[in-house]
Amino acid sequence: MSFLIVILIIVIIIVIPNIKVVPQAKSYVIERLGSYYATWKNGLHVKIPFVDRVANMVTLKEIVKDFAPQPVITKDNVTMQIDTVVYFQITDPKLYTYGVEYPISAIENLTATTLRNIIGELELDQTLTSRDIINSKMRSILDEATDPWGIKVNRVEVKNILPPKDIQEAMEKQMRAERERREKILQAEGEKKSSILIAEGEKESAILRAEAEKEAQIKRAEGEAEALLKIKNSEAEALLKIKNAEAEGIKLLKDAKADSSVLTLKSYEALAKVADGQATKIIVPSELQSIATLGTTIKEVLSDKKSK
Repeated sequence: MSFLIVILIIVIIIVIPNIKVVPQAKSYVIERLGSYYATWKNGLHVKIPFVDRVANMVTLKEIVKDFAPQPVITKDNVTMQIDTVVYFQITDPKLYTYGVEYPISAIENLTATTLRNIIGELELDQTLTSRDIINSKMRSILDEATDPWGIKVNRVEVKNILPPKDIQEAMEKQMRAERERREKILQAEGEKKSSILIAEGEKESAILRAEAEKEAQIKRAEGEAEALLKIKNSEAEALLKIKNAEAEGIKLLKDAKADSSVLTLKSYEALAKVADGQATKIIVPSELQSIATLGTTIKEVLSDKKSK
């Protein structure tokens, strides 16, 4: 009985540790008698005691590595510090286990040398403004170089670019001067637009004033023309009345066979009637003037005869 218990304990000690459950997003690389045997995916697996062993437990998740800043020299001999972030994923656990010793360190060194090669072909200004180009070139080179290691490089990002202190100060001065220049340009453009708007306003105002003056002159001219027309109509009416009065007086005189004194008196009466009208001017016909003169002459002659 005790022998069976001992055997059972030995079996439990030997068998249970050799039952392996591989979790999700992981793979186990198994060696049998020192040689690669299999790659276990997620699930339940059993290995042979003292024959099989787990050589490596590999994660299949995407790995992010932030490498320390690396000193690089640009094409125009400026030394700067650049640190990078590499996003990679293990696609083949077997190649990752047997392809290279210390794969993370190998990726870091490969990143540093690739970065130096790329930056060495660029000048300082290009380095500062060409991050996308640098990232794309590094990803392509690293992905191709790490493919035999069972690694897929998904993305490479230049995190920081740190030029020397004197270069930073010069860049800050340049940026400050550029901001001041842009400010002056914006101010000049604002003053220009303001002047244009003021000039356009003055122009429109002058046009409106000219149009108003023109309309006022037209109204005044129309009023003067209307007044002249009324005056002419009044004069014409007065003249017509005088002509009618003359004709009527002459007719009456002819009918009554009046002498010169009667003619003169009738003429004065006609003038008085005309003066009572709305006309502003009185036109005395030449015939009435001659009649009045004749009447005066006759009067003088009669006075002389009486005195004699």
